[in-house]
Amino acid sequence: MKNQIIIPQSALDFLQLLKENNNKPWFEAHKQEYLTELSHIEAFADALLQELSKTDILETKSGKKSVYRIYRDIRFSKDKTPFKTFWGGSYTRATAVRRGGYYFHLEKGNSFFAGGFWGPNAADLKRIRTEFAQDPETFRKILNSKSFISNFGTLQGEQLKTKPAGFGVDHPAIDLLRFKQFLVIKRFTDEEVLNALFLEQALDTFKNMRPFFDYMSEVLTTDINGASIL
Repeated sequence: MKNQIIIPQSALDFLQLLKENNNKPWFEAHKQEYLTELSHIEAFADALLQELSKTDILETKSGKKSVYRIYRDIRFSKDKTPFKTFWGGSYTRATAVRRGGYYFHLEKGNSFFAGGFWGPNAADLKRIRTEFAQDPETFRKILNSKSFISNFGTLQGEQLKTKPAGFGVDHPAIDLLRFKQFLVIKRFTDEEVLNALFLEQALDTFKNMRPFFDYMSEVLTTDINGASIL
């Protein structure tokens, strides 16, 4: 891989210090350190975007635009600490044909890359469940593939305790029908994040989400008969 951008130890160390001093006076006093570390994360995000764009079409224009603001929205939160204590960002897939999105979260002891559908609306959830009820095996084949299991283990996300309306608790696909979110997550150690090969690992992780994304994209852009609804 041509791009060999490395995340420095200092990028994670700064977050730890921010966690211990999560207030505006400290942050303002260390603003230049923040900007320096942010530049490393943006460079990494940009390199990852360039590589990922070779195999997917994305709306996100740059690594800088992919990285989330460090400032927390505390208006409706009981936690009034003003700053996030992780580096996070996302890439949006382009056009209505491509569903799903890529997310990265970098934090000492809690780094992961994820993708999927965090809050599907009622219509999308109904369409997905209708597909599962009619043909669960196509999706199970993806979940049971070696690449999926080695990268993500199992499908994750919030589930109903019993069953969704309109389906019996003894339905053959009840394990899939209970899902309200559809997430894939791969976690990384600090050693992996700081390694020179991490960009390649991150890219590989996102590329291995594609069978999951492609399946969901086809389901959510067609009716139960496979005809396009776009």
